[in-house]
Amino acid sequence: MRTIIITSITCFSFIYNAQIDPQSVSTSYKFQEIIQHIERNYVDPVNAKKLTETAIVAMLEELDPHSTYIPAEEAQEAQSQINGSFVGIGIRFQIVKDTLMVVATIPGGPSEKLGLLAGDQIVAVDGNSIAGIGLKNNEVRTKLMGELGSKVQVKVLRKKHDELSFNITRDKIPIYSVDAAYMIDKEIGYIKLNSFSRTTVEEIQLALKDLKSKGMKNLIFDLQGNGGGLLDAARGVADEFISGNKLLVYSIGRAQPRSNLSASKKGLWEEGGLIVLTDEYTASASEIVSGAIQDWDRGLVVGRRTFGKGLVQRPTPLADGSELRLTIARYFTPTGRFIQKPYQDVETYRKDLTQRYLNGEFQHADSVKLPDSLKFYTMIKNRLVYGGGGIMPDVFVALDTTDITDYYSNLIRGGHVNSYSLEFVNTNREQLKKKYPDVKAFISNFNTDALFMEGFFSYVLKEDSKLTFDQQAYDISGKAIRIRIKSNIAQDLFGYSESYQIFNELNEVVQKAATLYKDKSYQGYDLAD
Repeated sequence: MRTIIITSITCFSFIYNAQIDPQSVSTSYKFQEIIQHIERNYVDPVNAKKLTETAIVAMLEELDPHSTYIPAEEAQEAQSQINGSFVGIGIRFQIVKDTLMVVATIPGGPSEKLGLLAGDQIVAVDGNSIAGIGLKNNEVRTKLMGELGSKVQVKVLRKKHDELSFNITRDKIPIYSVDAAYMIDKEIGYIKLNSFSRTTVEEIQLALKDLKSKGMKNLIFDLQGNGGGLLDAARGVADEFISGNKLLVYSIGRAQPRSNLSASKKGLWEEGGLIVLTDEYTASASEIVSGAIQDWDRGLVVGRRTFGKGLVQRPTPLADGSELRLTIARYFTPTGRFIQKPYQDVETYRKDLTQRYLNGEFQHADSVKLPDSLKFYTMIKNRLVYGGGGIMPDVFVALDTTDITDYYSNLIRGGHVNSYSLEFVNTNREQLKKKYPDVKAFISNFNTDALFMEGFFSYVLKEDSKLTFDQQAYDISGKAIRIRIKSNIAQDLFGYSESYQIFNELNEVVQKAATLYKDKSYQGYDLAD
């Protein structure tokens, strides 16, 4: 009987396979066939959805490092960054000692309209306590974000008041890509851009108009740490700086014909000084903008070599709410530079920035080795620039680590600077607002003197008994620690833009750019053009 059964199965298998020409089997059919066999016959129960998503990720890893799959549960948050908004209650928060603290309400958002205040402690959401349960940032977002128009009830503890209750209707909350825009002095303006989203061009235009009204003659445009975003937003931002109908970037793909993106309108800053700041985390759309400005001799690029991402991804929503971001083309700067660094060896690609640091590239410009085959020349002044592996700055600025000690790093990584600043502001908010009505008064008059720092170090010791005061380390890192604390207090009192006015004292690239403007020229490049 056993022999008959085996023979029957063998014959069935032979007949089944004989009916299908292996050459005609599509890859999608083959994939589906394997999943079905696993679901039906695998020795243990399996999660077919998880298996499928694991296979998709593995498949994309065979292509390039930037083709990615975003699961449905993460796709909405990813889209929020691109769209420049999300649906929530409109607060900036921080978890301090297992308590959810409101750092600030978003202007015009639902929380501000109902009267939530900076310093409020949210202790319950929809009747469920969230205090003292080991709350994480992602859990806060899950509880407070939701569908547009839906309601959430929060209970709040406020100083000098009993527990308060608010019924908040969730609404669209803007995510701003301009972190800061202010005047460094009477002539130099500064704009810090963190990403390229659908609202970026409008934000840049508003910032430029404001700074021009304050007398700006020279601009420092900070793209340090900007990992990119939308290609069209990059084109729009570059168009604010580059005149006429000049080519800004072009792309070519196997299934995509060459596509040219050019300047098309009168920009708000086509004349006047322009310096773009870059570092090793400046990538993608940021490299498009800095490359176009460099190629057309519109301004100087100052800082360190950029990341080196020259691939274009197209986001495609899938039926289950997940998203595929597939590389469809390579982009080139106006001179024809392809700035994508090699990615054939994925592990080497992922460790590239670490290797750059070990090679000394962050400290010495001549540590960057580029072959003659990557030489290009700018469109107007015939200056030498390079392709391959990012945008090389016109003016190199070394990474300054002279004031970084282990003690300083432990204070920052332990969150002690952030938590003390927030607690200090929350305890003294009314007095601070009266004494320092604006950031100008705060910058001029607030002192992190010995008495103030004594309070900070006492706080640190209570939070972490192992982190005892280190006088030798403080002699080296003291200025950086004091500036970080003052910057954080300004952020909690006034906002991000105001905090940058203080924090940029530590930014060697910003300081170098300001010095170049005062010097008026560099290697024959007239910054007043």
